[in-house]
Parts: sequence; structure tokens; C-alpha cells
Amino acid sequence: MSVPDHDADEQIVWQGDFVTAKKRGRWEYVSRSRGIKAAVILAVEDGHVLLVEQYRVPLGRNCLELPAGLIGDHDESEKDDPLSAAGRELEEETGYRAARLKDCGTYFSSPGMLGESFTLVRASGLTRVGDGGGVHGENITVHRIPVSGLGEFCRSKREEGCGIDVRLLILLANEILAGE
Repeated sequence: MSVPDHDADEQIVWQGDFVTAKKRGRWEYVSRSRGIKAAVILAVEDGHVLLVEQYRVPLGRNCLELPAGLIGDHDESEKDDPLSAAGRELEEETGYRAARLKDCGTYFSSPGMLGESFTLVRASGLTRVGDGGGVHGENITVHRIPVSGLGEFCRSKREEGCGIDVRLLILLANEILAGE
């Protein structure tokens, strides 16, 4: 089976420190520069999930998300791996440290437009060790929400004008499938 544009040369249209715009045949898409990947942390324990809320420039508003961060985005993190990055980011963003981190596989965010992938990491054995909030002016708000009330929490945040990251569907799937 022939795939259109599969064999076309890839062209870099523009490249920044963290993002590269590319073109292959008729397709225009974006990827992370330098092969940087991301770790997304699913921290669910005792019937509660840890979420973060922060302003996202591309949306022009706050967004409710699972904690996440880049793997190997700094020179000192050159030998970074998904689990160590996830542990570091969870603590920086939420103030919680995980006793156990499990790699749940690699996923793609929006494969028709982005070449970005992320490793989903399950965090458990959570201990609060700080306030969280991120680093370097990230201004992250931490939410510890009962999983049973997550749908209503997302609805109220949406009414406030907050964006909801697609990865929250991991936790909302049963409610959506049940038609609630």
C-alpha cells in the first residue's frame, strides 16, 4: 500500500530551542527539537489524583493537566530518562515524591500535526515533601481531586475558562462512555 508523501524529503521550515516546524510533501507538522521527549505523570492514590493548572501561552489561558515535563531538555539532564524526569517533575510541580514510578508506554499527542511523543508514568507511594508550584516562574497551581468528582471539577474549571488537557480523558473515560 502506497502512503502519499512517505518518501518525500523532510524540510525544516523553522527551528527554535524546543520546537521545529517541518514539511514533508504536502504535510506540515511540528516536533520537539533535538529529539526531546516528555514524561506525563499519572499520580492517583487513595481515590485522589494530582493535577496541575498553569497558564499556557498557545491557549491564552490556564489549562488543567496531568503533571508533566521534558526529558533531557537541559544540558545537565543529558542522560535523563523518562522515570527520573517524571520523578523530578512530579516533585517540582506538585510537591509530592513517588516511592514507585512505572513506565506505562509511549503515546503520541496529536499525530496528524505533532511528531511529539510522551511516556506515561504511573506514580504511587506518594509523600508530600513541599509546596510544588514549579520552577522559574511557572506559577503552577496544584489540585488534589477525588477521582469520583473529577468530571464535575473539569466542568467547573471549563466554565471558569480553563482549558482541559486531552490526557485527562484517561481518568474521564468511564464517565464519558457511561453517558454521564
